[in-house]
Amino acid sequence: MTRALMPTDRPSTVDEHVERIIETIDPLPPYDQPLLEAVGLPVCEDVSATMDLPAFDNSAMDGYAVYFDDVASASDDHPVHLPVVGEMAAGQTKLFALSPGTAVRIMTGAPVPQGADSVVPVEWTDGGIANVRITQAPTKGQHVRYTGEDVRRGDVLLHEGTVLGPRQLGLLASVGRASVQARPRPRVVIVSTGSELREPGAGLDHDSIYDANSYMLAASARAAGAIAYRVGIVSDDPAEFTDALSDQLVRADLVVTSGGVSKGAYDVVKEVLAELGTVSFGEVAMQPGKPQGFGFIGEDSTPIITLPGNPVSSYVSFEMFVLPAIRRMMGKVPYRRPMVRALLTKAITSIPGKRQFARAFFEIDGKGAHVTPVGGHGSHLMGDLSDANALIVLPEDQTGVQAGEQVQVLVLDRDF
Repeated sequence: MTRALMPTDRPSTVDEHVERIIETIDPLPPYDQPLLEAVGLPVCEDVSATMDLPAFDNSAMDGYAVYFDDVASASDDHPVHLPVVGEMAAGQTKLFALSPGTAVRIMTGAPVPQGADSVVPVEWTDGGIANVRITQAPTKGQHVRYTGEDVRRGDVLLHEGTVLGPRQLGLLASVGRASVQARPRPRVVIVSTGSELREPGAGLDHDSIYDANSYMLAASARAAGAIAYRVGIVSDDPAEFTDALSDQLVRADLVVTSGGVSKGAYDVVKEVLAELGTVSFGEVAMQPGKPQGFGFIGEDSTPIITLPGNPVSSYVSFEMFVLPAIRRMMGKVPYRRPMVRALLTKAITSIPGKRQFARAFFEIDGKGAHVTPVGGHGSHLMGDLSDANALIVLPEDQTGVQAGEQVQVLVLDRDF
């Protein structure tokens, strides 16, 4: 496979960089997975029914299986009396053949006796055990679930690409499928770099900060459906970073790093990976999140996406580039989060030549969809990021939008 690298003569656009990632990362190969393991994954086969559903005529009510002609005239004023000649419960293997002029007491889900064509709900009777008094007639065939009325043997239950949710899982289980072909959840290894980082709960020095990025990115990967492995903090020492990366490749389908990709003297990710010749670094015309890297490492050519270290930049970059990569690996389309349009409630500005992703709060009320900017442009403002549930997207050629105008919005935390 040709591995597309980032251009060095100019910044990439957001679309160029995400397409580069999508086009060069392959979907993971599918295999048979137990149903519960495959929830949230697209099935990689057309799944057909190997049996009818229901598999046999059964009762939809607790009541009495009868011949319709025997009870057609039943009413409060002229009740019908029938002898009860047996009882059928769900899971009972003994079968009855019903004779005209008799009734069989039957429970919901139990097989309807041969010869019976209707079920009288117990509420329309006196609940008799030896004899039953019926005061209301069903319509012919009422309260009988007939063989194959839901699904016929050979029907296609799920088409290839259908995402397996609770309802689809229930359908497969109901026809006896215990597993389904699906791609596995990608194993995503998250690495935060920086000698200034400390684990939450540890003490802080005067020049240290807590590592928020690896927790945020690992949570984002899990929310996307991946298996996330958060690696402990790695310092700016090149040997330590190299060793940590080497140790993690054995369990990685994708590696994501944050920090160390800019132009500083201690940008360890860029320093180590650039020497490999299989990972390229450059700028993407976006704010926040300009410095980016992408490539492949190790004997198995494991893809690696390197994100900037400022928390907001890291999160926005995950949404733009890592989320599509994860969905591509799972075969889950669309790869990119779709945009919606909403009315802007407060004017915002943007830098020309860059695609702006502004934190915002999106809501729908009786007046329609509208969106309000949250906080400033600073890529360190975690409080504002936490308050946001959307990103306003301003194109590269747009320098500002006035209140009351329509804008494009990425609504976060929403499945698609």
